[in-house]
Amino acid sequence: MELLVETARLWRSLGHHDHHGRFHIDGVTGPDEYSAIADDNVYTNLMAQSNLRAAADIVERHPDKGAELGVDDEEAAAWRDAAESMTVPYNKTLGVHEQSADFTGHQEWDFQGTHADQYPLMLHFPYFDLYRKQVVKQADLVLAMYLRGECFTEEQTARNFDYYERLTVRDSSLSACAQAVMAAEVGHLRLAYDYLGEAALMDLKDLEHNTRDGLHIASLAGTWIALVAGFGGMRHRDGRLEFSPKLPEKLARLAFTMQVLGRRLRVEITNRSVTYSVAEGAPWRSGTTASPSPYPRRPPGPATSTS
Repeated sequence: MELLVETARLWRSLGHHDHHGRFHIDGVTGPDEYSAIADDNVYTNLMAQSNLRAAADIVERHPDKGAELGVDDEEAAAWRDAAESMTVPYNKTLGVHEQSADFTGHQEWDFQGTHADQYPLMLHFPYFDLYRKQVVKQADLVLAMYLRGECFTEEQTARNFDYYERLTVRDSSLSACAQAVMAAEVGHLRLAYDYLGEAALMDLKDLEHNTRDGLHIASLAGTWIALVAGFGGMRHRDGRLEFSPKLPEKLARLAFTMQVLGRRLRVEITNRSVTYSVAEGAPWRSGTTASPSPYPRRPPGPATSTS
């Protein structure tokens, strides 16, 4: 609880309301390291929104403990107000969310004029150029859609993915797994399979020519994420574990286990069925077979629209 309270205080202190009542967090750098000191980065704002809501909720459930930490009703209400009025930039003309405020208004990077041996870009071009252009080092808005998917409609998710896919150069080994997850969700299964291979083979094939300096542990962990959250379609939202599995042509079967509420849940996916069973622990829907079900969606909260 103390961690939630103190981080909520941090977000509230970093942001501000404009004269329309919208809450902004300015001057941050999100996951994309080719964009710096940006305003209203969607990933950052949505993560902060979750933090603020969680802190307000737990203080409401445990007021005595909240009082010990110096939280009163006014402060908790301020957290909830900031969360509900959080700005989520959206470009109505393009029909996509902005990675950060005015991002889609920047000049696009000259990909056609960039040679293959000029990647990664940060080794060949000054950051002054990178920061001013539409070019993404690693999944940013795409990562936000994975972690806060309930904030985007299916159409928005598909349009956002297509828009940012062509801008993302994956100059970071952290990107492929997140792109695999969202490629699978929007139905680009062959692309998702390719990104799975990139994450899994990062060091085995020395894809970035720097394995001699150490293993890319996060990319290796991302292989599990690409399989389970990508092709397994696993999400944890509002205290519920959800699955929406789909396999690419090159995979006939996927099986994995995970610890859930003191039980070891086993999931086995084929092209014809999905089976959920309890391998260890008290019975819980043991041996049931379920058809893939879509994720629940809801429109995002207050958004700033740009033309």
